[in-house]
Amino acid sequence: MNDLVWVPLLVPFLAVPAARRLAQALPPTRAAWLLTGIAVGLAACSTAALALLVVPGASYVPALAALDALIEPLTAGPPAVTVALASAAAGLLAWSAAAVAGCLRRHRADLTRARALVGEAHGELAVLHDSRPDAYALPGRPGRIVVTTAMLRALEPAEREALFAHERAHLRGRHHLFLAAAELAARCHPALRPLREPLGYALERIADEAAAAAVGSRALAARAIGRAALAGGPSGLSRPLLAATAGPVPRRVAALLRRDLGRAAPAPRVRRFIAAGLLVCLVGSGACALSAADDLHAHIEVAQGEASHL
Repeated sequence: MNDLVWVPLLVPFLAVPAARRLAQALPPTRAAWLLTGIAVGLAACSTAALALLVVPGASYVPALAALDALIEPLTAGPPAVTVALASAAAGLLAWSAAAVAGCLRRHRADLTRARALVGEAHGELAVLHDSRPDAYALPGRPGRIVVTTAMLRALEPAEREALFAHERAHLRGRHHLFLAAAELAARCHPALRPLREPLGYALERIADEAAAAAVGSRALAARAIGRAALAGGPSGLSRPLLAATAGPVPRRVAALLRRDLGRAAPAPRVRRFIAAGLLVCLVGSGACALSAADDLHAHIEVAQGEASHL
């Protein structure tokens, strides 16, 4: 197997900072798709690379080699090094699989608990009698906007409409799937974890803009988000649920009011350069994984050919 198999494992360390930088300069919707696509694509490529590293070492195991009629190992390198690399790759794959499975179980359990609190309520809006101000979008069929009585008391009628429009945008955009994809990708490669925070911000900004459009006032939407955050404090929700009080609220309010908080966006030429670099990283990772897979397949055919001549 050629050395290109290592490229998909190393590229995320370079691509993630660039993706975060580019996302700052993009509209929220484009930023969300960019960050999610980069996370999922690089996670898939790195996982494939680990799987490819396992195969040469596995060919030293007689029972596994017999499955493909191999009597010679798939590498000419030192057996100890090949087996050690395969064992390490297999361990990382097993850890990633367990982490992904655990993440899926927790998400499902969190959603089940949230739906149990809502009960058999009908309609889009579910009101919970609770002294703690809270509001969030609960995905499902049907999706619901969940709000507590304390949050309703904390907001004026117009602000409630802005809050509901915000959560409705999360449901319509199926934003929980974006977050779930980024969470699972982060379990496949630790370098992808920093993409979760800017993705969450981008999704909240999408909902903020939708709320401002729905109520016809950016100032009203900003006031509703700010008052909801002050009333409820930082959201303690699990990641499958999206709340108007999540993320950097002051930065979101400033964006609605079109105020600069000092975050300098890259110049257009720099943005194009970063975008081109990210495309090269993503396509290059996939191409390197395919090249390594093709090289491995060639080795398997050679080993099978040697077996047939005997």
